[in-house]
Amino acid sequence: MSRIGRMPIAVPSGVTVEIAENNHVTVKGPKGTLERTLPSEMEIKLDGAEVTVTRPNDLKRMKSLHGLTRTLINNMVVGVTDGYTKELIVDGVGYRAAKSGKTLTLNLGFSHPVEMTDPEGVECTVDANKIIVKGIDKEKVGQYAAEIRDKRRPEPYKGKGIRYADEVIRRKVGKTGKK
Repeated sequence: MSRIGRMPIAVPSGVTVEIAENNHVTVKGPKGTLERTLPSEMEIKLDGAEVTVTRPNDLKRMKSLHGLTRTLINNMVVGVTDGYTKELIVDGVGYRAAKSGKTLTLNLGFSHPVEMTDPEGVECTVDANKIIVKGIDKEKVGQYAAEIRDKRRPEPYKGKGIRYADEVIRRKVGKTGKK
């Protein structure tokens, strides 16, 4: 049995979970509403304040979908109650981030500023050299943070670029002169 898949999902008060046909799950909470159609092979049951996921058989595909389905529902429940945040740090001389309205403007040493518009359901704020991406959908928050980081990845020699707050950059030793 999948260790993650068999764990029940506790539904906190103020959150409603609805399961329609074809495993279309809707989670409503204080921060908003999330909808997702999950694999139809999995059996999702709502028992009071708990959601359980069971699989029909022990085929390899069913085993892999079991844990995934449970985690996706859990991420939806956590998203509508607490939300998700990703923190990015802009590091480098002359590298700056600014926010105006829904547009994030990044000065990253290119000949032009890089402009990005916040996707729907995701909001980002800039505090000095930190970019904080917030939202209720874990997938969208992670994707937008990755897209921002992709504009100038951290390089190994000086450590300049955009990195996650918890990311450790493996540094390399530069060139040495002739003897």
